Amino acid sequence: MERKPKDIFQTGPISSEKIAASIQNHSSKTGIGAHSIFLGQVRADDKDASRVRAIEYTAYEEMALEKAHEIREEIFQKYALSCMHIHHSLGEVKAGEICLLVFTSTKHRKAAMEACEELVERVKNELPIWGKELLESEQEHWKVNS
Repeated sequence: MERKPKDIFQTGPISSEKIAASIQNHSSKTGIGAHSIFLGQVRADDKDASRVRAIEYTAYEEMALEKAHEIREEIFQKYALSCMHIHHSLGEVKAGEICLLVFTSTKHRKAAMEACEELVERVKNELPIWGKELLESEQEHWKVNS
C-alpha cells in the first residue's frame, strides 16, 4: 500500500507530552508487541573555549520530505512494521531538549529495533537537514554529524 508523504518537521523542541502521546496512541493497537523509540537530544558540547547552548536546525524541506517518504517506504518494505513515525525539529532547540523522535512498532522486538536503528541512521545521513551550533560565547558553528 502506497502511503502519502508525511510532514516530519515541527518548530522547536519535541515535548515529553508529544512523546507520551505517541506511545499512548498505540495502546489500542493490540497486534503490536514491540515499540522501539529513539530520542535525539541536543548536547552541551564544549567548543572553542565555550559551550553549545542550542542548535538551530534548518532544512531544504521539500527535498527532505520527499527523501523521508522514500526512506519510509523502503523501511516498510524491509521490515514487517505496523507503524513508523519521524519527527524532527526546525528552529532553535536548547541543550537538553529533544530534536529527533523516531518511533517504530511491530509484532516483535527485533524488527522494531533494527528498523528504528536503520531509520535513525538514514535520517541523519540522507536528509538535507543542517544544525548550526549556537555557543554561549555568541559564536556559531555548523554541526557535523557523528
